Amino acid sequence: MADVRLASAQGKWILLTTVLGSSMAMLDSTVVNVALPRIGLDLDADLAALQWTVNAYMLTLAGLILLGGALGDRFGRRKVFVVGVVWFAAASLLCGIAPNGGVLIAARALQGVGGALLTPGSLALIQASFHREDRAKAVGLWSGFGGIGAAVGPFLGGWLVDGPGWRWVFLLNVPLALLCVPIAVRHVPESADSGSHDRGFDILGAVLGAASLAFLTYALIEARAGTLAVAVTALAGVVTAVAFVRVERRRPDPMMPPEMFASRQFTAVNIVTLFVYAAFGGFFFLAALQLQVVAGYSALGAGTALLPITVLMLLLSARAGALGERVGPRIPLTVGPLLCTAGVLLMLRVGPDAVYATDVLPALLVMGLGMVTLVAPLTATVLASVSTDHAGVASGINNAAARAAGLLAVAALPLIAGMGPEAYRSPTQFDSAFDKAMLACALALLAASALAYATVRRPTPDCHHPECRTHGCVTAPPLEGRQKGETAPE
Repeated sequence: MADVRLASAQGKWILLTTVLGSSMAMLDSTVVNVALPRIGLDLDADLAALQWTVNAYMLTLAGLILLGGALGDRFGRRKVFVVGVVWFAAASLLCGIAPNGGVLIAARALQGVGGALLTPGSLALIQASFHREDRAKAVGLWSGFGGIGAAVGPFLGGWLVDGPGWRWVFLLNVPLALLCVPIAVRHVPESADSGSHDRGFDILGAVLGAASLAFLTYALIEARAGTLAVAVTALAGVVTAVAFVRVERRRPDPMMPPEMFASRQFTAVNIVTLFVYAAFGGFFFLAALQLQVVAGYSALGAGTALLPITVLMLLLSARAGALGERVGPRIPLTVGPLLCTAGVLLMLRVGPDAVYATDVLPALLVMGLGMVTLVAPLTATVLASVSTDHAGVASGINNAAARAAGLLAVAALPLIAGMGPEAYRSPTQFDSAFDKAMLACALALLAASALAYATVRRPTPDCHHPECRTHGCVTAPPLEGRQKGETAPE
């Protein structure tokens, strides 16, 4: 029974633990992009290796995040969270000492496994531990502090890259884990869902989903080679995707319940999510490179330059969510992608002689306002599209879809834009390809806007409402959930 009060000493320790754990994953999702040029030069890696440095992490995280939440319900949320933190820290240490690109990519994949355990676990601990009257405030503080971590990430990452070196971007997670684990063991109560012992784990579904993403990602990144292996891998990706759908339809307790997609709006909003977060994933991957390779920014300068987007989301996401509840989600989900389209197109002005105040900042401000406008209503619409019993699963599916979209975008956009293996070493080549990639992102956002306008309708008033009102992560919408047997909060 959740009975810890937020004002108590134990409540503060629990909040600190969950913020530390989630901040590790949040920091990692925002700082690595800033470090990519230096990683590539130091390890003599080509563009494909930089893509895999981002995507290896996203692959295992997106493929296993739903399973990670289920493991916490079954074996104990604190236990799985602690395992995730230790796993993440160990993988981060391996990233920090990686002697070459291959080891770094493998370590990043292991990091994603740890992230899949601790990311849903941090929210689950709050929901399971706090008294119902305090839970909404605890979730708000957790998401707010996590957003601050996301905002600090690019700045901190840039400072580390320009100072002690890019390896400290990963090594920083080790002392955070050393602080987090003892507090969790000493102060966080264990909890589990007794009903989960009657259900099986959809391990086959998780493996097939992750394998499909892996095959498709490999085929897209290596497509320039045009070899038989690429064609075979692409075919394997399609086959495993079909197998995943068939398995999910037949399992009694699937990871991704097919009946949820019987809701036209749930399906449509997840497609909107795919388009939107594909554009976001490609934008943030390439913008950090453009600012350094073409505009000549240092890593610290590039990280600081991107701060306005996250700051706007932190300051205005709660207000955007309240506005969406008043006017309905259709307008925000239509207008938000249009604003993001304008922001992406404004990035076409960022070149070798770009001035931050007139060329870079306007694009980021418009992009940030677009993200503020659409992210909170997107989450609310996902939750409102299914029964309250499925709200947590619906949020997990939407979160995983967003991460998968970003993963595939990072793999596909350099191919679409015609970036060669050494493009990031040539300002002229990269600048030309960057413009093509931004046009592709703009088209994805326009498609999202049109689909939202055509399909999204106002939800029923008794639907499940989001608890995470403040949000600062740019790689995925916030995770939501609730305790079994509770009614949705008003």
